[in-house]
Formats: sequence, C-alpha cells, structure tokens
Amino acid sequence: MALHVPERSHQTDPIRYPEGAPPTVRTRRAFVLIALTLLVPGTAQLVAGNRRLALRALTVTVTAWVMLLLMLVVGLLNRGAVLTMVTHPVISLVLIIVLIVLAIAWAVLFLNTLRLIRVPLLAPGMRPIVVIALVLSMVATSGSLAYAAYLIGVGRGAIGTIFGGGPAIAPADGRYNFMVMGGDAGDDREGRRPDSLSIISVDANTGRTALISIPRNLQNARFSADSPMRKVYPNGYNCGDECLINAINTEVNQKYRDLYPGAEDPGAQATLEAASGTLGIKVQAYVVVDMAGFQQLIDAMGGIRIKAGGWVPMSGAALDDNGGHAQPVGWIAPGEQKLDGFHALWYGRSREFASDYDRIARQQCIQQAMINQLNPATLLSKFEGIANAGTKVVESNISSSQLGSFVDLALKGKGQPTSRLVIGPPDFDASFPTYPDVAAIRAKVQDVLKSATGSASSSPSPRALGGTTAGLAGGAGLSVPGLLPQGQYAPAGHRVPAGQYNDVGPDGIKVTADRLDHLFRTGQNGVLDAIMAGNGECTPL
Repeated sequence: MALHVPERSHQTDPIRYPEGAPPTVRTRRAFVLIALTLLVPGTAQLVAGNRRLALRALTVTVTAWVMLLLMLVVGLLNRGAVLTMVTHPVISLVLIIVLIVLAIAWAVLFLNTLRLIRVPLLAPGMRPIVVIALVLSMVATSGSLAYAAYLIGVGRGAIGTIFGGGPAIAPADGRYNFMVMGGDAGDDREGRRPDSLSIISVDANTGRTALISIPRNLQNARFSADSPMRKVYPNGYNCGDECLINAINTEVNQKYRDLYPGAEDPGAQATLEAASGTLGIKVQAYVVVDMAGFQQLIDAMGGIRIKAGGWVPMSGAALDDNGGHAQPVGWIAPGEQKLDGFHALWYGRSREFASDYDRIARQQCIQQAMINQLNPATLLSKFEGIANAGTKVVESNISSSQLGSFVDLALKGKGQPTSRLVIGPPDFDASFPTYPDVAAIRAKVQDVLKSATGSASSSPSPRALGGTTAGLAGGAGLSVPGLLPQGQYAPAGHRVPAGQYNDVGPDGIKVTADRLDHLFRTGQNGVLDAIMAGNGECTPL
C-alpha cells in the first residue's frame, strides 16, 4: 500500500493527467502546452507526453537555435558569407531541405500537442478557441519555415536562370568592373542593339562605385588585347558610321560566333571586350537587361520615385528612318513622380527633343532610383515578383557562386557617393564620340576611378575636383572628372536654362500635356525644343 501512494499522487498531476482537474485548469493547461510548443518545441511532450519524442525534438530545437546563433555571429563578422549561403546553388538547396524538414517536424509536434490537450475534456465554449490558437501557432511557425523555403527556392531558380555557373572572378587593380547593356530585339531592328551601355566599377574592399556611361553611337571602339575581334579590327571598330559600339553585339552574333566557342552570348562578350579596350580597364563580367521586359521588374518593385527636371515625351510610332515620330502617346511631367514600369521605360528611352546624353542621364537616374528603393523591406515583401521578373529581364555571365559577395559589396556601397563619367557631354564635347581620343578616355577613366577608391571620408570633394581644361584631347574640350552632387544627373550644353519653361512656355502660354499635344500637331518644334531643354535632369528619390 505504501508503494501505491506516490503513484496515486503522480496521477493527480493536472499537466500529465488532466481528467480530474477543474475546467479552468484544463483550459490553462491547453494554452500552456501550445505556448511551450510554440516557444521551445519538445517541452510540451517532455511535461505531458512521450519523453523519448521530447528528447529528440529538444535535440533538434537546441541544434537549430545554435546554428541560427552561429549564422547571426558570422553575419555580424562576415555578411558576405551568409549571403553566399542563401545564394549558392548547392548550399541553398541544403537550406531548403532543412527548412522543409523543420517545418514538417514542428507541425507534427503541434498535432501531437493537440492530442495531449485532450480537446473533449475542455469546456464546450473553449474547444474552438484552443483549436484555433493551436492552428494559428502552427501556421506562424511551420508555415513561416515552409514559406521561407519556398522563397529561397524561387530565388535559387531565378539565380540559376539569370547567372552563370562559371569560375569566380578576381578583382582587377582592386576593382570589380561590370558591363550593363540594355536593349531589345524589336521588330524594327536587326538583332539586339543596345540602347544603353554602362560600366559599373566597384571598389573590392569598400563598395565605392563609379558609373561610366558609353554612348551607343561611339565610333572606333578598341578591342582589348586578348579579344578575338582584335584580329578582325586591329585598329579599332572603324568601318565608318555603321561601326557604332552598339552594333558589335549583332555583328558578332551573326558573323563571328565561331571566334567565341563555348560563350553563351558571343555578342555580349565582344561588346565587353570593346568596352575594356576603349576604357583601358579589365571588365570582368556583363549583365544584359532586356528593356522590353524592363517594365515588369519596375512593376514588381512597386514603381520607382524620381524628381524629373523637365517634360519628357512618350513618342508615337516611328514614321521614317530620320527620327520622325507620330503624335506622342503621352508626356511625363516635371517634378516628383512615381513611375510604373511602362512610364519608367519611356522615361529612360525617350529621345525626341533631347540628346543621347539626356537619355543617358535619365537612365543613370533610373538605375540609382532602383538601387535606392530596392531595400530589404521592398525585397522581402515583393521578392517573388521581383525574382520572377528578373528571369525575364536579365541575363549575366556572373558566377552564381560569387553572387553573395557582390550583394554584400553593393550593401557596403549603398549610401556612399557615386563617381560618374560620360564619354560625351558633359565630360566631353558633343563631337567626341564620333572622333574619340582613346588616350584621353583612358586618362579620364583612371581619374574617376581614383575618386571612387577608398572610403567616403578619404575621397576628394566635388569642389577639389572641379574646374575645366581645354585641349586635353586635341580640342575635345574635356572637363576635369569629379563627383556630381549625389543624386543629380544634369547634362550640360542646353540652349536655355533647364526647367525654365516647365510651367510657362517661351510663348507665354501655360505648359500642359494638352498644350504640348497642340504644339506637336501644329509643328511648333522650336517651342517644343525650348520647353524640353534640360529634360535629362533627374534626381532619384
């Protein structure tokens, strides 16, 4: 009898044996078990269920918490390593499997906790409340892990589609240089001719960035010494007006693919080599952006915010080969704007009543606006749409295994001033792309890269880099390179002060979209030219 007393006492424990407990105690017990499973999976089974299952679950829980803590510590010390884990094709697959297994195991524990609660013993009014609380807890935990695995899977698929599997690249002279080529293969053009060509040069240690824009009409581009096209054009791409740098992509893909065995995009690779040889730097990788699908990416981000410096026409259909267009389909007004993908694409591509350098300035502004607004909150909330849009818009030969370190560099450089250079106005005169002086280009590139080296505090101020020189390129009229005020994109050489006629035209009449339509229909191009002057000015918000 003495041995039976502890057993009877043990069976009166309301946590493990709730049958004899009051209804209020049973209710509290149910919520305590749910909370234990929510906060420390396995503890509910330890106090009220199968202890062997509890020990296994607690082992997994402790291991998961330790691994998470280690990742946090590593992230604080080396953020790039954690980003590489998420973006690396093999490691990310392992991470997906782990998250799915944990999600299933946690859900099993919640179902086991539901059995331990003994719902029929609860007061009738409390039964649905307890079940709903448990289901919500299970969705918040297992569901979140499963959704995280899904998002990593979406990202992994996008990375595999966009980026290559080639070897990692090393910095050249302490910098990574990427070529970004934007264009499309529309019905009105043969092959894909880039509408924009930029080099993004990033300091390998600090992330400080220089953005170098090459006009699409640059002639006599030089191929790098190791380029197969150097044998075809040993003295530069110099076959006359047809040999613009944006024609290299199409010509190589149509005539010289055999010079690039194994290359996924011979035309892009050859254009990269032309940029390298002309600028005098080693460009290691390229990113090709399909401008026709570019608006999908902007829409997936929820649009971009800019401050436009002047009216920009959304051109109508082309009427001839001389740049004539039908009535514009709309106008983008000056001032603060939130542009969806359709309007952002037009803002970057519109060339009526503007120079190519106005377009370059607007494109740089859009690029910076996207970088500014692609913050963690936007990325997490719109990740699936952004990733899916990216697979339709972007292709690159950047190795997917190195993507994490480049993302880390981009995060380091965010918020630091960007050095900018255009191989044309305002840094060279308007005739320079037709008769370029390669030595002058290379000298100026080195100056702008020097200004984008090291930390922000160690770089020269815009005033220290200001001023002009004449005759540096045989009368090309270059200005000394420097940092433009951050966020300002303003080509020089306009006929009138930019924005002078944004509100009231030179004819004294208020400027509206309807007024601009009337001026276009009646052929008053001189008035339109004056109003549009300065429409390359833009500030990303």
